[in-house]
Amino acid sequence: MNQSMQPLSSSVRQPAGLREILLALLPRIRFNSPFFIRLRHWEYWPFAVVYFPIFIYHLWLSIKARSLFFFSAANPSIETGGLLGESKIDILDLISDEFKPKTLFVPADTHINDVFAQIDAHGLTFPLIAKPNVGERGWRVEKLEHWEDLVNYCQGSPVDFLIQEYVDEPLELGVFYYRFPGQVQGVISSIVQKAFLTIRGNGQNCIEELIMQNERAILQLPALTAKYGHRFHEIPAPGEVITLVPIGNHSKGTTFLDANHLITPGLTRVFDRISAPIDGFYYGRYDLRTRSMADLYAGRHIRVMELNGAGAEPAHIYQPGFSIWEAWNVLVSHWRVLYDISRENHRRGVAYMTLSEVVRIWRRIQRNK
Repeated sequence: MNQSMQPLSSSVRQPAGLREILLALLPRIRFNSPFFIRLRHWEYWPFAVVYFPIFIYHLWLSIKARSLFFFSAANPSIETGGLLGESKIDILDLISDEFKPKTLFVPADTHINDVFAQIDAHGLTFPLIAKPNVGERGWRVEKLEHWEDLVNYCQGSPVDFLIQEYVDEPLELGVFYYRFPGQVQGVISSIVQKAFLTIRGNGQNCIEELIMQNERAILQLPALTAKYGHRFHEIPAPGEVITLVPIGNHSKGTTFLDANHLITPGLTRVFDRISAPIDGFYYGRYDLRTRSMADLYAGRHIRVMELNGAGAEPAHIYQPGFSIWEAWNVLVSHWRVLYDISRENHRRGVAYMTLSEVVRIWRRIQRNK
């Protein structure tokens, strides 16, 4: 028989099937890698993916309103209604001093000596919070512990920014509130409680190992390495809690918890009182800190760090385990409220933004990045 025609020996390896390939690769796959963590939890999915159904719904509402920018009429006292490019300091200026921390506006390129003088003049002390006057999702929000931190922030900031006293209260909440024009009483539709990114020592693992056991911390690893890399070898004592990120922002590792059980008629009246003096505000979320739940219900020791308008989210949807279908349902219902409030304000004479105004604002945002 021709050698080329001989049957293959059983010792020759057959092509591997798909099952064998997957089994061979499985041990090499790191399921705690950032990619798989984000894949398994929709709260980390890209904004465009999560909001795609909302974009479609927005188009439908825009057809009904005959304007893509109907949302701009929701809060007449806030530029764009609070969805794009709004000034944080302009919004804070609308809120009673009773309910907000001391806040300084610092134009870009302000000399550091002038910043020092403003801080002294207003009696501010460290720690402080610094944040861009226009920005979202935690961009460049930092806690400044020392003068050196302030100098570095000022020198590294290309945009106008705010310096805010640090509100050292244990409870941080996001309270979503809306009220229809002409009505005295509003609605609290969402409360999110924020749990900062922390690790707890066990007396055995070092800081680096504890971070690698926490999926939220893994997603913040580059920033945590820059801040704590020199301490990674330290072993915290049993029960010792280290707050890795003291900023209550989801993009910085904070866990958002559904706290809608806190909503009561009495609490709604508290936010009616806070909101009533804010002329032209009807829809948005208060990001605040308070001393205790008793203080919150009594309307005292409340400090509003930010008030977000039409672009605000009912952030309780980011509770771990909250389904994407539930989240879409909540978002759609809030966009319907946004539409109804905007239409009513428009009927009362509030104009919608024009395309040229949107282009102007967009160009301004791009210049300031």
